[in-house]
Amino acid sequence: MAPRNNVIFLLGLLLSCVATSGASRILEEEAIKEAEHTPHLTVPELPSLPKVEQPPFPEVHLPAKPELPPFPEVHLPAKPELPKVDLPPFPEVHLPAKPELPKVELPPKPEMPEFHFPVPEAKP
Repeated sequence: MAPRNNVIFLLGLLLSCVATSGASRILEEEAIKEAEHTPHLTVPELPSLPKVEQPPFPEVHLPAKPELPPFPEVHLPAKPELPKVDLPPFPEVHLPAKPELPKVELPPKPEMPEFHFPVPEAKP
């Protein structure tokens, strides 16, 4: 019973797909026909607006800038001289000699085998 139900469901699904694709094709064709027959819309020219004279801009007279008082002179005390500091001489440091590391000998490097891509055979 289950396989029969599956077959009926799949047939119904197939028929709905066919109907949908046919309907979409018809709608596309109608849209193309309508696009061919509709005239291009033209924008009517707008009437030019009358020029309106604006009243003259009022002149603005600002008061003269007040003169600022002169910047007062400031007398600062003389910079004090710092006392000279005598530092002790830097001590010499004697480090022990570096120990010599043993030389490590590596095994010989293995030779890489040469690789060549196979040449494809010509097709007859």
